[in-house]
Amino acid sequence: MMPFFRGRASRVGLAVALVTAVIDQASKLWLLFIFDLRARGVVTLTPFLDLVLAWNTGISFSLFRQDGDTGRWILLGLTVVATVMLVVWLARASSTATAVALGLIIGGAVGNAIDRLAYGAVVDFVRLHISTETFEFNWAVFNLADAAIVFGVIVLLYDTLWGTPQKRPDHRQNGNGDAAIRP
Repeated sequence: MMPFFRGRASRVGLAVALVTAVIDQASKLWLLFIFDLRARGVVTLTPFLDLVLAWNTGISFSLFRQDGDTGRWILLGLTVVATVMLVVWLARASSTATAVALGLIIGGAVGNAIDRLAYGAVVDFVRLHISTETFEFNWAVFNLADAAIVFGVIVLLYDTLWGTPQKRPDHRQNGNGDAAIRP
């Protein structure tokens, strides 16, 4: 293991990142080349969940769509910079929850970066929707990497707001390393 990742929590986060990226890529490769989702079109799994192939040239929820190689490389560069910053944060993580959350975000970012590098766009395939006689709602099409990123952010927020006392904003460490309530 790299000396950069000294703590148990950071090693756990690194493992989560690796597993997340592998599962994300395996699901995409299977759907593209074995299941052949492109040829199948929309595959209904439940009344509210479909598989459908969508190529996302932007970021989450298709924001900042890019047409052309310049935009693709800019988004890929931003992903690399953000991932490096998250890896540095992970290396310093002392909480397992923080490390797992960062691992999910890093793994998701790497999975989507691989798509952008290999295909020029991110492979999205999960569509959630609600349809009734009077109402229809379609969620953005997403993938497992996107779900990992969102779940990782939720865990980070939870850990920051309601995690261990020394992590909550209303506490600080006193000189002995013990949590002390702010005056």
